[in-house]
Amino acid sequence: MARYKVGYLIGSLAKASINRQLAHALVRLAPPELELVEIPIKDLPLYSYDYDADFPPEARAFKKAIAEVDAVLFVTPEYNRSIPGGLKNAIDWASRPWGQNSFARKPSAVIGASVGAIGTAVAQQSLRSVLSFCNSPQMNSPEAYIHFKPGLITPDGQVTNETTAEFLRNYMAELHLFIVRVLTVLPRDV
Repeated sequence: MARYKVGYLIGSLAKASINRQLAHALVRLAPPELELVEIPIKDLPLYSYDYDADFPPEARAFKKAIAEVDAVLFVTPEYNRSIPGGLKNAIDWASRPWGQNSFARKPSAVIGASVGAIGTAVAQQSLRSVLSFCNSPQMNSPEAYIHFKPGLITPDGQVTNETTAEFLRNYMAELHLFIVRVLTVLPRDV
């Protein structure tokens, strides 16, 4: 059984983020073929092309962490109908300098939770646009916009609603199948 390492980025920098809770749930519900590891973004300075000749240590470590995974899962909130600035900053670091885009040909998926009724639908569309430019093959289905209600997911990632748990379990199973398909057609070592 092949195992795949999936790095996940949490768009919120808040310690008590509901998207952090969602990420913990996804780790618990992932099939055994997926090993999930968080790739932190909170310590990255603001990106500027002035750094392109010599990235700071935090940015080098971030790019290395992305290089070491087979796929990337974005778990993001929606801020002002878009993605959080910290997440966009992380993507900018990973996609630079020009010609060294860490997301090129790397499978990705997007999910998010919000207290709003439409979840993170608009932020996810904004993020998908950025990932398209970064040449990252994206899992487009199933879409997952989680309407978060108090108690839906515990801080340690227990999903209290079985219908939601089953949906998320299926989402992670689909992510596994997507990664297999992409890496069969676009092997990482080529």
